Amino acid sequence: MQNQFKINCGAIAAVLALAAPGVVHADAAKDLGVAGRALTFLENGPAGKATLGVVFDPSKPASVAEKNALMAALGSGYAAGTLTLVGKAIEADAVGGAAGVQALFVTGGVNYGAVGSAAKGKKLITIGSDMACVRSGACAMGVETEPKVSITVNRAAAAAVGASFKAAFRMMITEI
Repeated sequence: MQNQFKINCGAIAAVLALAAPGVVHADAAKDLGVAGRALTFLENGPAGKATLGVVFDPSKPASVAEKNALMAALGSGYAAGTLTLVGKAIEADAVGGAAGVQALFVTGGVNYGAVGSAAKGKKLITIGSDMACVRSGACAMGVETEPKVSITVNRAAAAAVGASFKAAFRMMITEI
């Protein structure tokens, strides 16, 4: 009985640790680096200093943790090739009214459909580290850095916001 109690407590502790606000499964700085570099391959994409909206759901601890990690990585400016990204935290419900951003990084756990629709209406490219967002068409681009770097572009979502990538970049990505 006591061993079963210890096992149950251990399982509960593991689940709570995974859901803790400070836990981020992916490396936000790596994801940001890949996303920033990818933005430099956009035809007529942002150049110089650009604002990246970091979309999060305040009711989801993992989304808030990812937002916090991304904002920390952005700091006062994150250099990605010729582009310097600055961050602006945006609650998922406020994407439709977001102003002054050139792209959106969508954190895991937000309502992808609503965010994707609002972003399409504003012609903003959406990037996320959750491939479910890309498969759903709410994110035009997905970046993964673990176990290896991979970039997936949803052609329809990219076309819906008028985003097209340079040929050299298209040879390095997966398109769906």
